[in-house]
Amino acid sequence: MTKKVKVKARYFPDVIITENSEAAKLLNTQSTFGKLEKEGKVSLSLIEGYFLLENEKIEVYDGRNHLLTTQEYLKKATREEPNFLVRYAVFKDLRERGYVVKTALKFGADFRVYDRGIKPGQDHAKWVVYPVAEGTTLTWYEFAAKNRVAHSTKKKLLLAVVDNEGDVSYWECGWVRP
Repeated sequence: MTKKVKVKARYFPDVIITENSEAAKLLNTQSTFGKLEKEGKVSLSLIEGYFLLENEKIEVYDGRNHLLTTQEYLKKATREEPNFLVRYAVFKDLRERGYVVKTALKFGADFRVYDRGIKPGQDHAKWVVYPVAEGTTLTWYEFAAKNRVAHSTKKKLLLAVVDNEGDVSYWECGWVRP
């Protein structure tokens, strides 16, 4: 029986940085996680890092070289990003459904999502996604702003509503001309 090789990574307050290894590069090139940096390391979002940690693909160390458990990682990540659990539920659900999910800060959204089988660079993302907890309210102004961002970037708006059990419902929104 062969032992699974886990990629070593370091936790920083807003990013996870992997070692420079072939296994780390494969996370990026084959599985579309993170961004490949010049020095051969891969930078991952906190959400990507947690997903890979949960799936036993990486092991994450803090600044004191302490190997983080999933619970310790989650505690740090939720301190950094208060909406982490809601965002993670959406990220995990979409990845498990076969979609490529990337950050979308430059679009003013949480995520951009590529259709199944499409990698970034092959085509544009199909959706911009805003994860929200069930019961969260949006004003019409906030909703219109989100829809306008999606429309102006030629993407569809996807509201991802996470209920108390962590299940996700998706609502695709768009402009309609009567």
